[in-house]
Amino acid sequence: MEKRLEQLPKLAADAKKENQKYFARLKKRTPKNLDYVMQELHEEEFEKTDCLTCGNCCKTTSPIFTDKDIERIAKHQRMKVADFQSQYLVRDEDDFMVLKTAPCSFFDESDNTCFIYDVRPKACAEYPHTNRKKFIGITDLTIDNTAVCPAAYSIVENLKKKLPLVSKEKKRRS
Repeated sequence: MEKRLEQLPKLAADAKKENQKYFARLKKRTPKNLDYVMQELHEEEFEKTDCLTCGNCCKTTSPIFTDKDIERIAKHQRMKVADFQSQYLVRDEDDFMVLKTAPCSFFDESDNTCFIYDVRPKACAEYPHTNRKKFIGITDLTIDNTAVCPAAYSIVENLKKKLPLVSKEKKRRS
């Protein structure tokens, strides 16, 4: 896993333009079954992927904390909301509440587990978001996630194989 994580940023960067073009074409002619296909690819990938062998998302990025997340986690931590926010969170350039530090303050690096797993933010529970409804609306986020999450990278690569988009120019030549 370590070697794969080392290679992932370069693999994702090398595929980024291709993925952007792929998703741009997919947005123009979105298959009706896209969400179903994504759900299937997501489930197939996570049958063989154990996030506890990786933890890269917790090591390198921050989820967005909603007001509900903040209230739930603060209560779990037996803290006042304001104290929780001032200790752990900061407002980012997009006006979202995110962690002040990486790795995540609640991440146990010894075994890649989460100290607040049962009350973790919604964004963590849904990560890498590849099985969400209306997937076509989060393709930019998915491309970003391919640089962090080996499973997201594999899912996108498998999507391109399962739903290959043939350009009009290639069709004309055939």
